[in-house]
Amino acid sequence: MPTYTPPIKDIQFVLHDVLGISDRDIPGYDELDREFTQAILDEAGKVASEILAPLNAVGDHEGCTLENGVVRTPKGFKEAYDQMREGGWTGVDADPEYGGQGMPNIVLTATGEMFSSANMAFQMYNGLTHGAMSAIHAHGSEEQKQTYLTKMISGDWGGTMNLTEPQCGTDLGLIRTKAEPQDDGSYKITGQKIWISSGEHDLTDNIIHLVLAKIPGGPDGVKGISLFIVPKFMVNDDGSLGERNSLSCGGLEEKMGIHGNATCVMNYDGATGFLIGEVNKGMRAMFTMMNEARLSVGLQGYAQGEVAYQNALGFARDRLQGRDVTGTKNPDGPADPIIVHPDVRRNLMDQKSFVEGARAFVYWGATLIDEGHRKQDADAEAMISLLIPVIKGFLTDKGFETTVLAQQTLGGSGFTREWGLEQYVRDARIAMIYEGTNGVQSLDLVGRKLGSNGGKTIMAFFDLVKAFIKENESNEAIKAEFLDPLKAASKDLQAAGMYFMSEGMKNPMNALSGSYDFMLMFGHVCMGLGWAKSAIAAQSALDNGASDKDFYESKLVTGRYYMQRHLPMTATHLARITSGGETVMALDAANF
Repeated sequence: MPTYTPPIKDIQFVLHDVLGISDRDIPGYDELDREFTQAILDEAGKVASEILAPLNAVGDHEGCTLENGVVRTPKGFKEAYDQMREGGWTGVDADPEYGGQGMPNIVLTATGEMFSSANMAFQMYNGLTHGAMSAIHAHGSEEQKQTYLTKMISGDWGGTMNLTEPQCGTDLGLIRTKAEPQDDGSYKITGQKIWISSGEHDLTDNIIHLVLAKIPGGPDGVKGISLFIVPKFMVNDDGSLGERNSLSCGGLEEKMGIHGNATCVMNYDGATGFLIGEVNKGMRAMFTMMNEARLSVGLQGYAQGEVAYQNALGFARDRLQGRDVTGTKNPDGPADPIIVHPDVRRNLMDQKSFVEGARAFVYWGATLIDEGHRKQDADAEAMISLLIPVIKGFLTDKGFETTVLAQQTLGGSGFTREWGLEQYVRDARIAMIYEGTNGVQSLDLVGRKLGSNGGKTIMAFFDLVKAFIKENESNEAIKAEFLDPLKAASKDLQAAGMYFMSEGMKNPMNALSGSYDFMLMFGHVCMGLGWAKSAIAAQSALDNGASDKDFYESKLVTGRYYMQRHLPMTATHLARITSGGETVMALDAANF
């Protein structure tokens, strides 16, 4: 059976050594000193390793069941959920006015990493509720907030987001679900939604569905979409639960992974719904929570990579096969542990350098979300909006790849259920698909985000990288191995952007054909920036006589590996981008 050890020391390194959160000028960050975050992480780590992780394989093997319209979650999930709810983990960053703890998003992100590594399918129930809470908090009326938020924040009620329908996924303008106005101001919601994570389950007393639908007579396409609150059970004036609404789970999807999460077909048969936000402004309300939701999915990518890496490393240290070519390392045994072999080391270093770099990238993104929300900083909002498709697309691509590498470390054992690595591979795969497929993320990045604010935000990113390099170029300990590679990679990214500007106007296919490569290139640059910052932090700790030399020296070694073995991929992506779209589009559709 696989195991999970919360990487609290690594998390603290990013929070305090790299990001220096307690010194940041963001409301609420002054309370986040090392002692405070250590206490939170220790408790979250216990929940992750002692409660959630033991249920990960259980959830995968048992899955969810649907009987007579009732979905049962796997054995132990309800008890685990109740423990999380009682511990206050469902409202970590929620508004204190409605019962939340009001902590910054960075705290939710750090604790959420551990919960996702331990049991991704379970954590999704909390994640979907959080997304629904965010939308209601941002766009709901005060009455709606009072009615729903307190119970959702406490974990007594769950939440979902209902977007996709059988005939449409990304192109939401094609949705057919109708919302017919009623005399009392409510709406009758009729239609079918598919692939609804946490759509029906037995963890909470009520589930608050947020449903996209069209009011008859409204504009065509996405301009005619509105958002509605559709509770599973109606809520009485005194807050108690009333009659069951006219909605049901019509089936459970048979999926490749995340078996412990109920992915439902939801049928709405004239269900009572309540408009949230403005008529025909449903997409605006939905996109309020997209930055946080997609950052959480990017987190899922590397969180699965983290737990897979941990188990691959343990196997590599114990498994005896062959002898070290430079000399026997285990003379008393029949063979040496496989970690002595260069290709196994390469495999493990690929995993380690990705996971640790990804953590720095995501946590930086979380601080931008906090900066945008807590300081009303428009520049921070613009920067995280630019980075979100990169965080989601790059980190889930590479996160899945990391789980495959971990599985490969185990050889044949990795292909069997007994060792558990194959579950991480299957679970990680969905993160590349939901919340907008990674291809869509790349199109959003190149087609919308690069040109947003007149290109000011992407230029601000380049200026940020340049300023960082200039500020630290006198640091000879890191210049050649970290700053110079980062500068070269950033120039590749700028060259790709210039190509899009010059060639994209002539032929849009030249830009769109290179969008995926640009997303991956951008991801490498952000990872390089994170590793350069980590190297400075690690070198500073060593210079100041840190007691744990091995920890900080390992950071430097791992960072060098990424800068030398992965960051140069920007040149390959640039070559692919500048080859244009001709060969991509040359073959007639009929000839595939």
